[in-house]
Amino acid sequence: MNKGITLAGPNEKSASGWVNGFIGVVIFSGSLPATKLAVIEFDPVFLTMARAAIAGLLALAGLLTFREKLPTRQQLLPLIIAALGVVIGFPLLSALALQYISSAHGIIFIGLLPLATAIFAVLRGGERPKPAFWLFSIIGSSFVIGFAIAQGVKASPVGDILMLLAVIACGLGYAEGAKLSKVMGGWQVICWALVLSLPVTLPLLFILLPASFDGIGAPAWMGLIYVTLFSMLIGFIFWYRGLAQGGIAAVAQLQLLQPFFGLALAAGILNEKVSPGMIGITIGVILCVAGSKKFAK
Repeated sequence: MNKGITLAGPNEKSASGWVNGFIGVVIFSGSLPATKLAVIEFDPVFLTMARAAIAGLLALAGLLTFREKLPTRQQLLPLIIAALGVVIGFPLLSALALQYISSAHGIIFIGLLPLATAIFAVLRGGERPKPAFWLFSIIGSSFVIGFAIAQGVKASPVGDILMLLAVIACGLGYAEGAKLSKVMGGWQVICWALVLSLPVTLPLLFILLPASFDGIGAPAWMGLIYVTLFSMLIGFIFWYRGLAQGGIAAVAQLQLLQPFFGLALAAGILNEKVSPGMIGITIGVILCVAGSKKFAK
C-alpha cells in the first residue's frame, strides 16, 4: 500500500466541514422566529432555562448511552466558556432583546455574527486568515446589515444593546466550542456544555415554572420545541463539527446566509413576497462567502 497518497484527506475533511456547517446554518435560521413566537407567551428567562435544561437532560442521556469519557480538567474551562456563550448567553440575551425588537430586526445583528466568530477564532482558536478574508467578511456583513436596515424595521436602543451582547457571547461560544470539537467531537462538546449547565438551568426551570400553562397557544409551544431540539442541540452537532473540520473563521461566514434562509422559509410557508433586491443581495453574500473560503488560510 502506498502510504504517500494522503492529499485527499484534508480536502475531504474541509469539504465535509462546509457541508456540516451549511446544515447547521439552515437549522439555526429558524431560531430567532421561533424564539419570537415563544416569548410572546413565555417569560424569556424561563424560556432560556427550559430550552437549556430539557436539551441538557437529552444530552446527558446521550452521553451515558454512548459511555463517553468525562472531560479532562484542561477541557472544563473551555466547556464552561462555550456554555456561557451558547447555552446561556445568546439564548437569554436574544430572548430579552426580542421583547423590544422584531425578529426581522435581529437580522442586522446576525449579519455581525460571522465577523464576531472570526475575531474569536483568531483570539481563542489561533487561526490566522489572510487580509483578503477580512475584506470579504466585512463586505458580506455589510450586505446583510444594509439589507436589514433598508427594510425599515423598528429599532429599540435596549433591544439593540441586548442583541449586540448576544452576538458577542455567541461568537465566543462558537469559537471555543469549535476548538474543543477538534479533540472531543462536535456532538460531545455541545452535550457536555449543556450537562455542565444543568446545575444552574434545571433548578431555575422549576423555580420559574409558571403556576399554569393555561392560555399558552400552539405557536409558543412550537417555538419552545424548535429552540430546544434544533437550536440548542441538533443544530450544534452539525455546526461545531463543521467549524472544527473546515476552519472556524472560514465556515463561520456561512452564517451570512442565515437571514436569507429565514426569509425564504417565510416566503414558502407564509407566502411572503421575495423581492428582486433580496435575490441580488443573496447572490452578493454567496460570492463573499466563496471569497472568504478561498482566503481563510
